[in-house]
Amino acid sequence: MKINKYNSFVFALLFGLALSTQAQTKQWTLEECVRYALDNNITIKLSELDVKNSVIDKRGALGNYLPAVNANASHSWNIGLNQNITTGLLENQTTQYSSIGASVGVDIYKGLQNQNTYRRAKLSIVASKYQLLKMQEDISLNVANAFLEILFNKENLKVKKEQLAIDEKRFKRSEEMVNAGTIPRGDLFDLKATVATDQQAIIVAENSLLISKLSLAQLLQLKEFADFDVTDNTNVQDENNIMAQNPTDIYNKAKETRTELKLAETNLEIAQKNVSIAKGAYQPTLSAFYNFNTRASYSDIITGSTLNTANPTNQIGFVEGTNQSVLQNNYSPVLGNAAPILDQFDNNKGQSFGVQLSIPIFNGFSTRNNVERNKVSLEKSKIDLEQKSLDLQRNVYTAFTDAKGALNAYESSTITLEARQQSYNYAKEKYDVGLMNSFDFTQAQTLLTNAQSDVIRAKYDYMFKIKILEFYFGIPIVPIIKN
Repeated sequence: MKINKYNSFVFALLFGLALSTQAQTKQWTLEECVRYALDNNITIKLSELDVKNSVIDKRGALGNYLPAVNANASHSWNIGLNQNITTGLLENQTTQYSSIGASVGVDIYKGLQNQNTYRRAKLSIVASKYQLLKMQEDISLNVANAFLEILFNKENLKVKKEQLAIDEKRFKRSEEMVNAGTIPRGDLFDLKATVATDQQAIIVAENSLLISKLSLAQLLQLKEFADFDVTDNTNVQDENNIMAQNPTDIYNKAKETRTELKLAETNLEIAQKNVSIAKGAYQPTLSAFYNFNTRASYSDIITGSTLNTANPTNQIGFVEGTNQSVLQNNYSPVLGNAAPILDQFDNNKGQSFGVQLSIPIFNGFSTRNNVERNKVSLEKSKIDLEQKSLDLQRNVYTAFTDAKGALNAYESSTITLEARQQSYNYAKEKYDVGLMNSFDFTQAQTLLTNAQSDVIRAKYDYMFKIKILEFYFGIPIVPIIKN
């Protein structure tokens, strides 16, 4: 009995601990959010399907090298007035025929179009993988931005609540001072309005935090996001010392690693292959073919002949001069069953083979127009690559300048906050001894609150600008597996 009670107690304890653990809300780290988004985001899944389509296209391009083999079989019934293939006469009858065949065709030369199509297909796989990688990088940045937005809203809400707590204490203390006749009742009304304003600010901050959590949860494709939360990692530091780098060095590194530049280069190669494929239509094509066929009939066949007893002779002419009739025996065919089907298939075999040369002479300018159209696409790809290079250079220098400016703004706002804090402490001392009125003290408090908000905003702006700069330097938030 004691053992049973002990087991029951242990079971209840473990069960309670399990419930307590499940009740705790999981807090996601930035790395976990990014990794989950990379594994579950719908846009990325669509891009992965594009990669699979490219692989299928490559398989199809490889198939152009292989011969085309086809087989056919048919069985037909002819009912009504048809020619009897045995007697040659038209008769109302039902006949059946069977036929089978096979054909093989292979391209010997096609203006190198098959080769260039296969090379283009391989480049398309590379391009689709780069497109997938770019999508993953964009999603990672979006997740990082949404994650930092939650942290910003969390700290902002914390500041608002702390401010409300301070104002509520002031309001309670002021009530006591008003009752004691130390300060006028008008100051109490000002504080009451301030507390109400603080409460409104908290509601706005809570809504902003909820919306930012919802945005990140939707970006992660989470179905259950009512209790979604992230870790409060608020350290502001340049872990990879990216700000010590020279903008030119970052740009040179970006030219080697940035996906959008590699994608533009691959698209340029694809455009070049398209021009080569289009030009291949100017050249003659040579192909080889082989056909095999056989057939079988189910109609009766002639197996012999016999003298027609009803009409044993036929007049075939006259002897010149005597007009004597010239007669011949009149024979009637003897019909028998058709030969076995397999024997007919074996006896009626037929084959044909050869080569076919096709020389393009004039086709309504379609080939020429196709070549010119692909040349235009090639020029557009060249311009796009040049533009992507210029954009990358501008973006790198802009990102470096923005990060440097964000750091300066964060440092300046921190200094401002320290000064505002000292000013507030001094105003509070004066207010507590009755040397400052409620309005002036509220102004000092408002300036402190604004300075706190500026520090929070500058901090997370700097953190995000650092992430962007690290991206250009080839440092991802989490390692992305390249297929």
